[in-house]
Amino acid sequence: MYPDVPGVPYPRARPDGPMTRLPVDTWTMASIPAGVRLEFDGPATSIEIDYSCAHESFGYLGGGEGHEFVVLRDGAIADRQAAAVGDHTVTLSATGTGPAVVHLPERMGPTITSITGADGDVTPAPIGPRWLCYGDSIAEGWCVTSPEHAWPAVAARTHGLDVVNLGYAGSSRGEIPSAEELADLDADVISIAHGTNCWTRTPHSTELFAVNLGVFLDIVRQGHPDTPIVAISPITRPDAETTQNRLGMTLGDLRGAFETVVQERIDGGDTALALVAGLPIVAPDQLTDEIHPGDEGHAAMAEVIGAAVATSLGR
Repeated sequence: MYPDVPGVPYPRARPDGPMTRLPVDTWTMASIPAGVRLEFDGPATSIEIDYSCAHESFGYLGGGEGHEFVVLRDGAIADRQAAAVGDHTVTLSATGTGPAVVHLPERMGPTITSITGADGDVTPAPIGPRWLCYGDSIAEGWCVTSPEHAWPAVAARTHGLDVVNLGYAGSSRGEIPSAEELADLDADVISIAHGTNCWTRTPHSTELFAVNLGVFLDIVRQGHPDTPIVAISPITRPDAETTQNRLGMTLGDLRGAFETVVQERIDGGDTALALVAGLPIVAPDQLTDEIHPGDEGHAAMAEVIGAAVATSLGR
């Protein structure tokens, strides 16, 4: 999406402009190519990828290592192969007839230098509607067993969307530079899902959270006056639901502020804005660490949020 910079081959935030004003934790997460993938079509049932990985995988918090190439075709995993540090070539089976998706070993700093069909031609896959998916660690895919299980990836495959994962673990508190970036990027649909990091990591009051969310939406609308926006309030987090942060707010309070801000805008005439209530989507027993969903929870999010995103596009 953006040109590479030293040490960051596939940045998920603009390497100039707003990046110079992003918090360091946001830029650090934007340096990880979560959701970056290859999509191809053609008769080849086997492909060769030349690649270089900068370092060993440092894993997801509580989940998979993100150290493999994973190929999906015709709705199923066609192959998965471990990556290695340094310069290598990997041969991957891609048996099937439809477009294929290759997820990268994203936690190893991968750079792809070439992709060729080992037994036939490969061509770029058709591009679906572009979906900008802004969120936090849950959107980025923490605690899934492998990147292809992250809810944005699952929803995009299900509904034929070209998702750009803008989930930033430990951050995504509705920073204004991120809103400016969303406003400047081309998009057919946008989703916004943040809030849990505004509970304690950077404590917000409901007043601060509500005002900031309203300003965030205002700025996004400057660049996308008619683009569908799906806003998802925070999913469940048992340790935060009734526990006050240092400003006396629970996550339940912040969730209520999120939903009120969005609903007031819908009632005020923003017909391209939709609200998805996050609390019912994931059951507490689908969380792996009391915060992040596992594969089952991500599948539940993909089903609900993916349907809302597709509906907003008239699909």
